Amino acid sequence: MKIIKEFKEFAIKGNMFDMAIGIIIGTAFSKIVTSLVDDVVMPLLGIVIGNVNFKELSLVLREEIIQNGVITHEAMQLTYGNFFQTSIDFLIIALSIFAVIKIINRLRTKSEDETNPAETTPKNIELLAEIRDLLKEQNKSKI
Repeated sequence: MKIIKEFKEFAIKGNMFDMAIGIIIGTAFSKIVTSLVDDVVMPLLGIVIGNVNFKELSLVLREEIIQNGVITHEAMQLTYGNFFQTSIDFLIIALSIFAVIKIINRLRTKSEDETNPAETTPKNIELLAEIRDLLKEQNKSKI
């Protein structure tokens, strides 16, 4: 029953909804970045390098074997061009997520700074600051 209670608290606090929204936005963003890399970045990079299609870059490990018009062994190849393209896709997504988290952390730090008059301090931070100040005064009076 403790697990159910913890899950209810988690769901009520909104964390589950925040996480679901983040996953949905992340999935949509991933599709946009994949399209950007596949349809814009890689063709331009391919032209700059010398008319290279990255999806077709591969290293053939074993040629296919055809006997009497029937393929007896499929060709084996490493498609490193596709891996390279997916790696660029990942780097763009990782850098974007890093930038968003950095901005959110910077905003959170500013909002938690009780000495900054430009930002409104959340009520829980104000209460904690008051408790801290009262404890300091109480310790000074005991000395």
